[in-house]
Amino acid sequence: MKAILVRQWGGPEVMQYEEVPKPEVATPGPVPRVLVRVAAIGVNPFDTYMRSGNYSIQPTLPYIPGGDAAGVIEAVGPGSQFIPGQRVWIGNAHSAYAEFMAVAENLVHPLAEHLTFSQGAALGVPYATAYHALFQVAQVKAGETLLIHGASGGVGIALVQMAKAFGLIVLGTAGSEPGREMVRREGAHQVLNHGAEGYRDEILRVTQNRGADIIVEMRADLNLEADFRLVAPRGRIVVVGSRGEAKVLPRDLMSRHASLHAFTLFAATPAELAEINAGLQAGLENRTLRPIIGREFRLEEAPQAHEKILEPGAFGKIILTP
Repeated sequence: MKAILVRQWGGPEVMQYEEVPKPEVATPGPVPRVLVRVAAIGVNPFDTYMRSGNYSIQPTLPYIPGGDAAGVIEAVGPGSQFIPGQRVWIGNAHSAYAEFMAVAENLVHPLAEHLTFSQGAALGVPYATAYHALFQVAQVKAGETLLIHGASGGVGIALVQMAKAFGLIVLGTAGSEPGREMVRREGAHQVLNHGAEGYRDEILRVTQNRGADIIVEMRADLNLEADFRLVAPRGRIVVVGSRGEAKVLPRDLMSRHASLHAFTLFAATPAELAEINAGLQAGLENRTLRPIIGREFRLEEAPQAHEKILEPGAFGKIILTP
């Protein structure tokens, strides 16, 4: 089968499109495994961090990148609940940049007929991250104000959809007009251009100088210092992404009796993951959750996809197709 292989840490160019052995469904173990013929693959920012060798988790070289995908069950191991031919999506797994994946079935979920394979591949890490940030870390309450810094990407749109359905007042920022229009269309009450001068003053104005009860931050290295002045009294800042160091003044947080939280989805407990999956399944069934695809690349174009996902002006989810 064809796959993307990383043999050394570095830039996008270290990803090579190669022929590799097709995986097999493992023999019986604690969790049954299935073989999935991959139809679409989700590209996440942490894929680029891991490839560079600068991520907290480093797989053994060589490795196949990626954790989110969607496709069709090709074969099942002993004891599996799935059947060949079933449409599925896969979240937070391993070795997704390939034509086939062998996956533990607790990471595999039925894909509703109204969703495309590309939408299924957009679910895993982005939607699980959004759910974890809102409901398990920030423990949001209906009526609170949420500021999403970077609302037009995969995680951002998931946050907008969940927060609007839950009854939050949603403020979102995006760097391009198409991105801002998409955030408005998905239900944000206020949308701001985070590239415009004075946009933080506008956030304070629309919140009557109180600030946001919850801030979900995609680029802590750029925004965290200002977030300390934009969070409401007893508010919560949740960091889900950062590409470097962040300078902060703790007094700004202390004076507001506010709190700072950060997490990686890899550290979520089995109980938290079970809750996340149940919540996402409910949102998919009632169609509250509807992933938006920004751009698709062929699998062999993975280096270009890795460059694109780090560019400003995010618009929906980036997908690879074998």
